[in-house]
Amino acid sequence: MLAGHPHPEYPQSRPADESPRTASASARRDCELDSARLLQGQREVLIRHGSECYRLRHTRNGKLILTK
Repeated sequence: MLAGHPHPEYPQSRPADESPRTASASARRDCELDSARLLQGQREVLIRHGSECYRLRHTRNGKLILTK
């Protein structure tokens, strides 16, 4: 993720009664996507972020590689 590019769907602040540890765990669950959903059976996909295009590849070893 690139700094300085907040996503409009994810709040930037947390409620006063929520601890930083709880907020962090909660944020991870809210934005978690399964790689199979992104790749949709393909070995690689292109992801547009602003004016940049990134390539997400699924390797033969089961790793993910994101390149610009």
